[in-house]
Amino acid sequence: MTNKEMQEKAKSIVKKLSIEQKAKLLTGEDFWHVHGVSDFGLEHIQMSDGPHGLRKQEGKVEKAGMNDAVPATCFPAAVTMACSFDRELMYEVGMALGEQCLHENISILLGPGVNHKRSPLCGRNFEYFSEDPVLSGELAAEFVNGVQSKGVGTSLKHFAVNNQEYGRMHADSVVDERTLREIYLKQFEIIVKKSQPYTIMGAYNKLNGTFCCENRTLLDTIAREEWGFKGVFVSDWGAMNDPVESFNNGLDLEMPGVCKGADRRVLEAIRKGKFSPDTLDRIAERQVNLLLKAKQKSKPEFSEGKERYRLDIAQKVLEESAVLLKNEGILPINKNQKIAVIGRFAKEPRFQGSGSSKINPIEKDNFCEALQKSGIAFDYADGYEMDGSTNDVLLQKASNIAKGKDCVIVFAGLPDSFESEGYDRKNIELPEGHNALICNVAKCNQNIIVVLQSGSVISMPWLNQTKAVLHTFLGGCQSGIATMRLLYGDVNPSGKLAESYPFKLKDSPCAPWYLDNDKICEYREGIYTGYRYYDSANISVQFPFGFGLSYTEFAYTRLSVTKSQDDIHVAFDIRNIGKRTGKEIAQIYVGHNQPTIFKAKKELKDFVKVELEPGETKHISIVLKQDSFAYFNTNIHKWHVESGMYSIMVGSSSAEIRLKDEIYIEGDDSVVVPNYHDVAEIYYHPEKIHTVTQEDFAVILGHQVPTKQKVKKPYTWNVTVNELAESSRFYHFITPLFQKVVNRFTKDDKDMGDTAAAVAFDTPIRAFGMVGGMSRDTIDGLVAIINGHIIKGIRLMKKKGDSHE
Repeated sequence: MTNKEMQEKAKSIVKKLSIEQKAKLLTGEDFWHVHGVSDFGLEHIQMSDGPHGLRKQEGKVEKAGMNDAVPATCFPAAVTMACSFDRELMYEVGMALGEQCLHENISILLGPGVNHKRSPLCGRNFEYFSEDPVLSGELAAEFVNGVQSKGVGTSLKHFAVNNQEYGRMHADSVVDERTLREIYLKQFEIIVKKSQPYTIMGAYNKLNGTFCCENRTLLDTIAREEWGFKGVFVSDWGAMNDPVESFNNGLDLEMPGVCKGADRRVLEAIRKGKFSPDTLDRIAERQVNLLLKAKQKSKPEFSEGKERYRLDIAQKVLEESAVLLKNEGILPINKNQKIAVIGRFAKEPRFQGSGSSKINPIEKDNFCEALQKSGIAFDYADGYEMDGSTNDVLLQKASNIAKGKDCVIVFAGLPDSFESEGYDRKNIELPEGHNALICNVAKCNQNIIVVLQSGSVISMPWLNQTKAVLHTFLGGCQSGIATMRLLYGDVNPSGKLAESYPFKLKDSPCAPWYLDNDKICEYREGIYTGYRYYDSANISVQFPFGFGLSYTEFAYTRLSVTKSQDDIHVAFDIRNIGKRTGKEIAQIYVGHNQPTIFKAKKELKDFVKVELEPGETKHISIVLKQDSFAYFNTNIHKWHVESGMYSIMVGSSSAEIRLKDEIYIEGDDSVVVPNYHDVAEIYYHPEKIHTVTQEDFAVILGHQVPTKQKVKKPYTWNVTVNELAESSRFYHFITPLFQKVVNRFTKDDKDMGDTAAAVAFDTPIRAFGMVGGMSRDTIDGLVAIINGHIIKGIRLMKKKGDSHE
């Protein structure tokens, strides 16, 4: 059935439904299922977590984290995959995940996560791709295409500007229009236009004062009307604030379906003339269309055997993505060398992140096991405890086995508790025990190779004491064998960093105001994020965006930049001048030489990964379209190209430009280019970004910066437990209630419990419906009691019909 035929069929079905049946389609059936229309042969469908693996919960599912997940493949996390810079590989991963969804009868996979990496501190950075929207968009588009090639849908998340975990369910992301479009929405735009995901997931936070799930500009004006999104907007789990406002402004589906009452409130609004029946019909049509798409799922191509889990792809992803950060000739290791392996992560690897994306792996290996299976002898010492701490006994044992070895491989990184969904990091340091171990071992053996496992940026104060550093990030369930093959040269490292690694946290562009306020999140740095800031402000970093070494070397020559109508043709040669076969990732950047509006020094516009034999040369040809030179003009609220000379740069990283040329680009000179020299001059001096004031920010924002308001009566259901602690005598009534819910998580799933505990008291009361199964009437009753209306509250809490506590 074609898309047009499905749309027509969806319309015909909706015409035959009662108004109550239509309203029922607005909310989920339970925690993971979407209501079907059984009268027309459309059964309910199931969604499941899974940006890097399938997390399907078993049994009756009414709560998150209360059931074990079925065994599945844990692919490397997005932080790892992005470093591959490999579109084809992302398509392979998507197909493999689509296959596993088919075997488990999952219709919608909740991913990929493509939020911009604004700060190294975001606790969920491991689940996102990059600090560059083009890299994120291009890779995620192929991921989506791969999954959906199997007839399984995806849910692109989290839309939008969800860049911190602290206060995520009520924070207001205050960002100017240009920065919003160029940095925080660009990846979503690329994916929608190239892949048309079945669904897009609305974020928890507010955007410029309006919750994302009820933001008409975001959902309807930009995504549907401008980008042409055809699918369903679904709320993040518990993200919907007001049902009528949300469904009136573009949302289609509330998840999960455990907080009952949204459909009834929409029906009441229709009776009062506050909600159009035509709007209900449009939403119902999109929902039925989704059910029709799901019915056309492919048949699994693999048998029921182990091969269907595609562990080979999980291994391949890490082999293509691991980044060699340093190598003073010690790598690759010779299999005859005497080695010591130190660090618990070598036996108990940190191979995935914590939170809703946590996979129950069908199989997992480790580095020591891989060595043993390959017949490679080694000595081993723990070096530290799994919480990151160490002691004199552990350090002494590590030093003893390090002495006299040809090389010492130290595994270090971030334990689970250091980064997770639900809370943000406090710094970019490794655990003290890991740093102490590396420095201690360096005193007795200078041939140290550090293997890093983490999902976020880390500082490396011991870097000068090592001979080599290989970053495997969160490498998935086959990280052991993949890491061994990389270190021993069976695979030549080819990954490059998808984000910059600053020396210190205070060097990051948003450092002065990131997490400064859990209610108002000011994006004062504007367009200057990641390498756009570091390169423009000439700030030195540990490792730049796009950086990665190889066991061979590459030469770039013969750059040619020509114009054909509106297209710019960029051509150049890459030659392998080393002695090993290897892959190089060439990055094409564009910079406007003398812009009227402030711009970053360079912006990534395309990239290509190419494999070369020793001595081989390949000719690379890239076409840049006119929009590669565009910025978002806030005078006309559209993309605009400013005429002028532009630099075309080809680099092996953002900091190492190998080839450069210039070309004149003719734009639309009838459009006025915003000029901030007289009103916000500081934005033309990125080296001074840390001193941007609220007054400066207000200029590019277009209005005054909102300020945090003190919470006071009458409280709404967006008040948090922490806020009540400061102002309400009912805090002691609510605290035990919510702690009871948290304890349920902790009992069944320790990691989910840690995440729940971290966010529990910073969560709005409206979220009680998600974690506690309360109806909206019950939550309204609770709010009434908090406001002192005890009798009214009790009556609401006793209301029947939609409550199922």
